[in-house]
Amino acid sequence: MNPLPRARPLNPRPVAQPPGSDVSAPGTALRIANFALCQLAWFAAVLGAANGFEVAGCAVVLAVLAWHLGTAAHPAREAALLLSVTVVGLLAEAAQAQLDAFHYVGTAVPGAPAPLWLLLLWPLLGCMLNVSLRWLHGRHLLAAVCGAFAGPLAFFGGARLGAAQVYDASTLWPAQAIGWAALMPLFVALAGRLDGIVRRAAAGEAS
Repeated sequence: MNPLPRARPLNPRPVAQPPGSDVSAPGTALRIANFALCQLAWFAAVLGAANGFEVAGCAVVLAVLAWHLGTAAHPAREAALLLSVTVVGLLAEAAQAQLDAFHYVGTAVPGAPAPLWLLLLWPLLGCMLNVSLRWLHGRHLLAAVCGAFAGPLAFFGGARLGAAQVYDASTLWPAQAIGWAALMPLFVALAGRLDGIVRRAAAGEAS
């Protein structure tokens, strides 16, 4: 009689990850911390500008930006994302300013379309794209829908807290919705290309 075949081991040998696969996507704790700190910084900037503590509010935002870059696997790539989002944000602010439908509270920055505290909110948004907003990656239509709703809500929420004076809400609402519907998919695409949060497995590296 032939002997019984040997049973195969229950735990197969580890399979090498393909090049470019994510091996350190942000965990739940980091996502929650990222969201909470960015919201805290947003309120600090908005309420600081509205109540005469603009410098303090900006300091809180800068501290969160520094923390974010400190937790990134590739800080240079993540910094490039924050800079890219800020440049696009500056262009969006310049276009929006042409409506003459609102005025931001705060110290003007020479040559800039908005005060410093508002300009810092753009890289702050960038901090969320690869962490707490990572679920939007690859979902550009959903990003557009979320932007169309969340963007105007954030703007008018800040205005109600005293950080801006709105003169023509009927013009600003649709302009904000259309603008953010276009911006969020662009930001999500930039985040995918400039992802400095995850580490990626090298070719042949075992998981």
